Amino acid sequence: MHKLVAVEEARRILNIGKGWSIWVWLFEKKRVRTAADAGTAALDDVEKQVKAGWCDDLKKAYREAEAEVAAESNPRAKRQLEKARAEAQGVDPAFKQAARRVKEADDIATAARLHAEAVFEEAERRLSGSMAREGAEAALEAYDVREKAIRRAEAASRVKAGVTSPEI
Repeated sequence: MHKLVAVEEARRILNIGKGWSIWVWLFEKKRVRTAADAGTAALDDVEKQVKAGWCDDLKKAYREAEAEVAAESNPRAKRQLEKARAEAQGVDPAFKQAARRVKEADDIATAARLHAEAVFEEAERRLSGSMAREGAEAALEAYDVREKAIRRAEAASRVKAGVTSPEI
């Protein structure tokens, strides 16, 4: 994955923000939010492009992995899981394993982003500069985790039927 301008700009602002007081954070929060949203949108676009380039079997395996996770938290999603399993019935186990690993990485990345957003919201509510700095650190970590998930998705596209890749 190549470096994205929007992500690098967000990283630059967040790194500077790790030294800001609460007053500076309050004045700069709009700029930070705009840059962070642009970085997240850029990563979303890259992820969509990578997953759009997957073969049909890998896409089916990923939908099955998504449905499995959804069924764990929502009993009503069992019907969707049954449908996804039926579609992925003949898919090679190497694709299923790669898809599960990508799904795990995606879930970790989503959790990291949500954590960073929650820390920022709490910092704003409490007017806490230290929490805002912690939120900046969490946002930077969320970008790292998201980029790792995208690299894992790129690696999954190189999986061949019958061969499990150790890099995923």
